[in-house]
Amino acid sequence: MPAESQTPTDPSTATPTTATPAGARRVAYVVKVYPRFSETFVVTEILAREAAGEDLAVYALRPTTDARFHPQLAQVRAPVTHLPRHHRLTTEWELFARAERELPGFGARLGALMPVLARLDPGDVAQAVDLALRLRRDGITHVHVHFANLAARCAAVASALTGIPYTVTTHAKDLFHEDVDPVLLREVLGRAQHVVAISDFNRRFLLSEVDPGLGGSVRLVRNGLELDRFPYRAPAAPRTPLRVLAVGRLVEKKGFAHLVRAAGLLHEQGMALHARIVGDGDLADPLAEQVSRLGLSGQVELLGPRSQAELVEELAWADVLVAPCVVGADGNADGLPTVLLEAMASGVPCVATDVTGIPEAVHPGTGILLSQDPTDLAERLADALREVADPAWPRVEVARAARAAVERDFDAAVQSRRLAELEGAPVVDRSRELEAVR
Repeated sequence: MPAESQTPTDPSTATPTTATPAGARRVAYVVKVYPRFSETFVVTEILAREAAGEDLAVYALRPTTDARFHPQLAQVRAPVTHLPRHHRLTTEWELFARAERELPGFGARLGALMPVLARLDPGDVAQAVDLALRLRRDGITHVHVHFANLAARCAAVASALTGIPYTVTTHAKDLFHEDVDPVLLREVLGRAQHVVAISDFNRRFLLSEVDPGLGGSVRLVRNGLELDRFPYRAPAAPRTPLRVLAVGRLVEKKGFAHLVRAAGLLHEQGMALHARIVGDGDLADPLAEQVSRLGLSGQVELLGPRSQAELVEELAWADVLVAPCVVGADGNADGLPTVLLEAMASGVPCVATDVTGIPEAVHPGTGILLSQDPTDLAERLADALREVADPAWPRVEVARAARAAVERDFDAAVQSRRLAELEGAPVVDRSRELEAVR
């Protein structure tokens, strides 16, 4: 076991040291659940950072309940640690006693955190202490977190106990949902070295609605794509029936009920259309009932979840991808659905709504952008699909502009490099070396 650093004179303010050699960097990804089928952007980012030569480790706080996984997971080289959740006071007490022995200034630091800890579940506090011990033992020098949720709260506590800095990438549910604790959110983001916004919309929201005091700590780093996995194909002339694809969890904010209603309107007007909705979720049964009630069983299919390899095949099938996102009754909203970027990269024209960061990718010139107002969204979706089906619509020009926009703003290699630079990491591009190994 590495030698412990000498306990500082004032343990409540001094920063403990780790056993990591001088100049060496090791970055931890702390996530609530790993792996998670719907969070492909996390794996994409990890792979891009590993290709650039970074030393990473993953720490997950909850076991996955997903039944399917993307094959890209097998390419991740970072070790994965699933932290147990302690439920017994005796076990938690043993953990705290170990922290008192191994973490310099533990008691004073924990006491200073009481205003934060009082708002957390005791089991989560114990897990955060466990995380602190593991980060220090494993030589972690920086922590990165996706979502300002449980993972970020645990990272904030672990950082305060160890002195290891952390950054947080904020998304959507962690900012906009009605269940967000604004006090905890400000505390977690305020303690972070940097706060990452995935869109300029989110950056403005963080500074105007969450905490204007965040100021210079907020940085824009967009979620990226591994562009080689989504090669561009110039779109063919629209087929009959028009092939419409939608992808996402079957939840209110995805707006798929509006798409089904739009398909019903077009069916009544005699337009031939074949829609596929990929994904699963709580609204699977209601959507199936809606399809049946509108007499669309032959026109609208609910396919269930698909892997990324299967999604590439679905994109090759489609004439258009539709993302009719809305703001849910609980305030939840999409950030920027990854599938929009995947379709744009692949040459599939997109129809989307102007929810949060979507207009930063889809706008006149790169697709068709509609108002998110749910009042007549189905009618406007139907109009947009009729427009896309018109042979005179400039689908090739739009598709080329969309691909260029993704290459410019959403390349995973570029975005992950910005994130690493934000954390202060010297990055050496090892992508060719790793490609040869794979």
